[in-house]
Amino acid sequence: MIYKITTDTPLEQVKKELAEHSKESGFGVLGSYEFKKILQSKGFPIDKDITVYEVCNPSAAQEVLEAMPVMSVFLPCRLSVYEENSKTVIATINMKTLVDSMDVDEAFKAHIYSVYEYLENIMKSWK
Repeated sequence: MIYKITTDTPLEQVKKELAEHSKESGFGVLGSYEFKKILQSKGFPIDKDITVYEVCNPSAAQEVLEAMPVMSVFLPCRLSVYEENSKTVIATINMKTLVDSMDVDEAFKAHIYSVYEYLENIMKSWK
Protein backbone atom coordinates (compact mmCIF):
# COMPACT_ATOMS: atom_id res chain seq x y z
CA MET A 1 0.00 0.00 0.00
CA ILE A 2 3.04 2.28 0.37
CA TYR A 3 5.47 3.00 -2.44
CA LYS A 4 8.89 4.26 -1.42
CA ILE A 5 12.28 4.84 -2.92
CA THR A 6 15.62 5.51 -1.31
CA THR A 7 18.33 7.85 -2.51
CA ASP A 8 21.80 8.93 -1.50
CA THR A 9 20.76 12.55 -2.03
CA PRO A 10 20.88 14.34 1.34
CA LEU A 11 17.53 14.87 3.05
CA GLU A 12 17.86 18.66 3.10
CA GLN A 13 18.61 18.75 -0.62
CA VAL A 14 15.52 16.68 -1.44
CA LYS A 15 13.40 18.96 0.75
CA LYS A 16 14.87 22.04 -0.94
CA GLU A 17 14.30 20.70 -4.48
CA LEU A 18 10.91 19.01 -4.03
CA ALA A 19 8.81 22.00 -5.09
CA GLU A 20 10.78 22.48 -8.31
CA HIS A 21 10.70 18.78 -9.21
CA SER A 22 6.95 18.72 -8.54
CA LYS A 23 6.41 21.78 -10.74
CA GLU A 24 8.28 20.09 -13.59
CA SER A 25 5.67 17.30 -13.45
CA GLY A 26 2.67 19.65 -13.31
CA PHE A 27 2.19 19.53 -9.54
CA GLY A 28 2.37 22.32 -7.01
CA VAL A 29 3.20 22.07 -3.33
CA LEU A 30 0.17 23.18 -1.32
CA GLY A 31 1.78 22.80 2.06
CA SER A 32 4.17 20.83 4.20
CA TYR A 33 4.25 19.42 7.70
CA GLU A 34 7.54 19.13 9.56
CA PHE A 35 6.48 16.57 12.15
CA LYS A 36 9.63 16.90 14.24
CA LYS A 37 8.90 20.60 14.80
CA ILE A 38 5.14 20.19 15.12
CA LEU A 39 5.32 17.42 17.70
CA GLN A 40 8.12 19.13 19.62
CA SER A 41 5.93 22.23 19.95
CA LYS A 42 3.14 20.05 21.39
CA GLY A 43 5.44 18.41 23.93
CA PHE A 44 5.84 15.13 22.04
CA PRO A 45 9.35 15.18 20.58
CA ILE A 46 10.59 12.70 18.00
CA ASP A 47 14.14 12.15 16.81
CA LYS A 48 13.43 11.65 13.11
CA ASP A 49 13.17 14.58 10.70
CA ILE A 50 9.98 13.66 8.82
CA THR A 51 8.31 16.11 6.45
CA VAL A 52 5.09 15.42 4.55
CA TYR A 53 4.36 17.51 1.46
CA GLU A 54 0.89 17.96 0.01
CA VAL A 55 1.15 18.16 -3.76
CA CYS A 56 -1.60 18.74 -6.30
CA ASN A 57 -2.17 18.77 -10.03
CA PRO A 58 -5.37 20.87 -10.27
CA SER A 59 -6.53 19.36 -13.56
CA ALA A 60 -6.09 15.80 -12.28
CA ALA A 61 -7.79 16.66 -8.98
CA GLN A 62 -10.77 18.14 -10.81
CA GLU A 63 -11.25 15.00 -12.89
CA VAL A 64 -10.94 12.70 -9.89
CA LEU A 65 -13.27 14.72 -7.67
CA GLU A 66 -15.95 15.09 -10.34
CA ALA A 67 -15.87 11.36 -11.09
CA MET A 68 -15.66 10.08 -7.50
CA PRO A 69 -16.05 12.59 -4.66
CA VAL A 70 -15.17 9.86 -2.13
CA MET A 71 -11.59 9.99 -3.45
CA SER A 72 -11.28 13.35 -1.70
CA VAL A 73 -10.08 11.45 1.38
CA PHE A 74 -6.86 10.72 -0.53
CA LEU A 75 -6.29 14.27 -1.73
CA PRO A 76 -4.15 16.18 -1.97
CA CYS A 77 -1.46 13.67 -2.89
CA ARG A 78 1.24 13.35 -0.23
CA LEU A 79 4.96 12.77 -0.42
CA SER A 80 6.77 11.89 2.78
CA VAL A 81 10.50 12.58 3.10
CA TYR A 82 12.69 11.20 5.90
CA GLU A 83 15.93 9.36 6.64
CA GLU A 84 16.27 5.64 7.26
CA ASN A 85 19.50 3.65 7.48
CA SER A 86 21.58 6.66 6.34
CA LYS A 87 19.48 7.06 3.18
CA THR A 88 16.81 9.55 2.25
CA VAL A 89 13.40 7.94 1.77
CA ILE A 90 10.61 9.41 -0.35
CA ALA A 91 7.27 7.66 0.11
CA THR A 92 3.65 7.94 -0.98
CA ILE A 93 0.44 5.92 -1.08
CA ASN A 94 0.55 3.33 -3.86
CA MET A 95 -2.44 4.59 -5.83
CA LYS A 96 -2.31 1.64 -8.23
CA THR A 97 -2.87 -0.81 -5.39
CA LEU A 98 -5.55 1.45 -3.97
CA VAL A 99 -7.55 1.87 -7.16
CA ASP A 100 -7.15 -1.82 -8.05
CA SER A 101 -9.01 -2.64 -4.83
CA MET A 102 -11.95 -0.43 -5.83
CA ASP A 103 -14.90 -1.05 -8.12
CA VAL A 104 -14.19 1.62 -10.75
CA ASP A 105 -14.35 1.73 -14.52
CA GLU A 106 -11.23 1.26 -16.61
CA ALA A 107 -11.08 4.89 -17.77
CA PHE A 108 -10.99 6.13 -14.18
CA LYS A 109 -8.40 3.51 -13.27
CA ALA A 110 -6.24 4.60 -16.23
CA HIS A 111 -6.48 8.23 -15.08
CA ILE A 112 -5.34 7.33 -11.55
CA TYR A 113 -2.48 5.27 -13.00
CA SER A 114 -1.41 8.30 -15.04
CA VAL A 115 -1.41 10.60 -12.00
CA TYR A 116 0.53 8.00 -10.03
CA GLU A 117 3.18 7.78 -12.77
CA TYR A 118 3.77 11.52 -12.41
CA LEU A 119 4.25 11.10 -8.66
CA GLU A 120 6.66 8.23 -9.27
CA ASN A 121 8.62 10.43 -11.67
CA ILE A 122 8.87 13.19 -9.08
CA MET A 123 10.14 10.67 -6.54
CA LYS A 124 12.66 9.17 -8.97
CA SER A 125 14.15 12.60 -9.67
CA TRP A 126 16.76 11.89 -7.00
CA LYS A 127 17.67 8.30 -7.94
